[in-house]
Amino acid sequence: MATALRITDGPDRVVVELHRPEVRNAIDRQMVDELHGVCDDLERTPRTLILAGSDGVFASGADIAELRERRRDDALAGINSTLFTRIARLPMPVIAALDGYALGGGAELAFAADFRLGTPRLTIGNPETGLGILPAAGATWRLKELVGEPLAMEILLAGRILTAEEALAARLISAIHAPENLLQAAYDLADRIGRQDPLAVRITKSVFHAPREAHPVIDQLAQAVLFESEAKFDRMQRFLDRKKGS
Repeated sequence: MATALRITDGPDRVVVELHRPEVRNAIDRQMVDELHGVCDDLERTPRTLILAGSDGVFASGADIAELRERRRDDALAGINSTLFTRIARLPMPVIAALDGYALGGGAELAFAADFRLGTPRLTIGNPETGLGILPAAGATWRLKELVGEPLAMEILLAGRILTAEEALAARLISAIHAPENLLQAAYDLADRIGRQDPLAVRITKSVFHAPREAHPVIDQLAQAVLFESEAKFDRMQRFLDRKKGS
């Protein structure tokens, strides 16, 4: 059976290419199930995840033909939202490399990432209300956190679709790269993450996403764990040795 993903495993990262080119990488149940399999692996063996599209498209949205047939119980099951929450909670960072369309469910998948990079031809937004539904896989709350309430309301209620430059100005993406350089830019970012201490990265990500009322206690407890790690002593000693030798 054909798969909806192309997966490349590495020692410190996993690259996942959405691959349903005949429907512009629309997210269907098979793709959701295969992405859960990726999460299984990354929860057992934490590594950075790079999500990318194919053929100049990240993801055009949920598969409308499949979505049209879903009913109340499917909505209550949270098919996409459960997956995107799981992706957002992966131990190591998630990088979304966005080219072409990132619409509807495709945009919500991107919103679940920790980093978003784009190309000049990126268009991103949530046109769900034009189809008689709402974006129920994270956009109604993640988007407000990412770009602020006024712009989020325009995207969600008036169907505004952002260009790459608009997304960059709103800080929805952090950089724009030529399409042929996009994946390399994601690799470069993964390289920078890989130079950090993995445990410090994992704990910092968890603390960053903790609710406001958990701070500063959670910061202090997390720092207490890191203060006892071998990596802390080794990395600080190397820093001191370099400083002494300079």
